[in-house]
Amino acid sequence: MAEIVGGGRPVNDAERRVIAYLRDHAPADWLLLHNIEVPRGLDVFEVDLLVLTGHSLVVVDVKGTRGRIEVSGTRWFPPRREAFGSPVAKLRGTAKALKGLLVSKATQLERVYVDALVVLTSPDAELIDPAGRDAVNVTTLPELLATLSNVSRVRRGCSPHARPYMTAILDALNQSVRRSTAPPRFGNWEVEEQLGGDTKVTEYRAFNATLPGSETVLLRVYQADPMADHEARAAERQRIANAYQTLARIPPHPCVVRSRDFFAIDDESRFVLVLDDVHGQALHLSLGRGERMGVIQDLLRGLAHAHANGVMHRALTPACVLVTDDGHAVLTGFDYAKPGPRNYTVAHELGNVLDAHYVAPECQERPDRMTTASDVYAAGAIAYQLLTGELPTSADAHGPDVPEVVRRMLDHSPAKRPTAAEALDALEGARPQKSRLRRLVRRIVSGS
Repeated sequence: MAEIVGGGRPVNDAERRVIAYLRDHAPADWLLLHNIEVPRGLDVFEVDLLVLTGHSLVVVDVKGTRGRIEVSGTRWFPPRREAFGSPVAKLRGTAKALKGLLVSKATQLERVYVDALVVLTSPDAELIDPAGRDAVNVTTLPELLATLSNVSRVRRGCSPHARPYMTAILDALNQSVRRSTAPPRFGNWEVEEQLGGDTKVTEYRAFNATLPGSETVLLRVYQADPMADHEARAAERQRIANAYQTLARIPPHPCVVRSRDFFAIDDESRFVLVLDDVHGQALHLSLGRGERMGVIQDLLRGLAHAHANGVMHRALTPACVLVTDDGHAVLTGFDYAKPGPRNYTVAHELGNVLDAHYVAPECQERPDRMTTASDVYAAGAIAYQLLTGELPTSADAHGPDVPEVVRRMLDHSPAKRPTAAEALDALEGARPQKSRLRRLVRRIVSGS
């Protein structure tokens, strides 16, 4: 039975399950410290669990995510939920920060290996990581003890024996970390689960603290520098607020994600964007499955609605489209959108986030030239991929399964592409009457 040496209150049942499991089954000389905060400069890293084994100090992040989770780039794509930033990437950064704090307190702790491990607690959770970048730092509850006991995880240059450093480690932790007294809370939203993120933004699932048990929302918590000069802070605030300002300009629509709130924390060191928690899975996971034409039409409905209200999406990919269990599609991912004329731009950041497969030819070298026509091209590429299972090239945008309007959406000349509304009208007009009637009934029921 491992010893719990301190910590705060667990946030959810998944965390309680892992803590109890290690308490009851881990070796007696292992030490556990749970629900703490690790400060680094102006930032604070929330840690679910620290485990001091015989050979390393392990930073553990607990995830209750269910089902098949696919890893693509720096994003995790769970079933029936919006994709979120890889928790592994963020946890590795936390482990590095913790190691720096330990060494700053006692130089001999340079020899101690600080590992990072994400634990999937749901029995049906399965990580699909073709590139293998995240899988090495992910385990399941049944495999947790074996993974924590694996001395071969200790990197070269670090000691495979942590016990001689135990007193120094505990002293350094006592000086460096602080107990988390309650689940993280942003305004009136209490965190139910941290999903993932990076150094700039952390994503959470949360509920209204006044109404426990109420529907959940998604929080995107953006880091900012409150010590920057006035001009730099104003520019950063505008960049972070871009998604909210964009969505606020768009009237509610069933095919566009809804924003609920946007506010600053404390001294504007963090900003919080509150979004609907759409119970759907990213189209990235649904390519080639389900009612393809219905998803394409919903995508065009959302895009046409955004365009009609002066908004360009500019970063449209299958990861920005959520598909619910009944086949309804919702457009998301407005961080880099443009809500009409304004006196600042986020276009210079587009080059770091765009997927070239969905970027119109005229914008490949100049992302700042994005227009509604380039959004239509991206939607055409997604439609083509849904219909054929392949991405379009200049030579293959044809075939019996590809409607003529989709080919026109992929035209290399922006002027020859239809608008999103025109493409939607063409696709609806091409449907058999019975199918059109079924779609009309569905739209009435969903309130679109």
